[in-house]
Amino acid sequence: MDVEPGHFAGMFANMRILGFSILTTLIATSCLRAEPAAEQQVRDAVKSPDLTVVHLWAPWCSNCQAELKNGGWLKMAKENPKTKFIFVSVWNNGNNGRAMLEKFGLTNQANVTIAADPGPRTGDAKIKQFAGLPLSWIPTTWVYKGGDLRYALNYGEIRFPVLEQFLADSESEWSHKGEPKLEE
Repeated sequence: MDVEPGHFAGMFANMRILGFSILTTLIATSCLRAEPAAEQQVRDAVKSPDLTVVHLWAPWCSNCQAELKNGGWLKMAKENPKTKFIFVSVWNNGNNGRAMLEKFGLTNQANVTIAADPGPRTGDAKIKQFAGLPLSWIPTTWVYKGGDLRYALNYGEIRFPVLEQFLADSESEWSHKGEPKLEE
């Protein structure tokens, strides 16, 4: 078999380029954080023109348990049937907490969705951001309307009369047209 001079050199050069391309792709891919299904589900849901409440919680969290025990979440879901409620279990090693939500009647509500972030509960890999917002404490509750974040309660238990007021405010026009202006 006759091989032209330089044939192997060209072949090795092409292999180096291909190898470099593969390495570059692998590095770029490993640097990107794949968005978990729960995050994508929330991002899609909050685009709705309707109200959406996103509640980040975990069944082991005593503050989260207190919110469930007082019946506030079930009452909110029942009294606001047009509002979507998404319970996202975080820092719970991928478990969605469905069993606990079922104890408090939330799994039977048509306007309640249950999801889980797959991330670990502790350590450096624990998520510190969800759907583009900081996550430093649970429970955390966000109210959206038409893709806009209207309220973010990022620390501690929700007071349900306050949440009810936030929902009512989010449905309002947010306008003071026709009211007299203050003098400068």
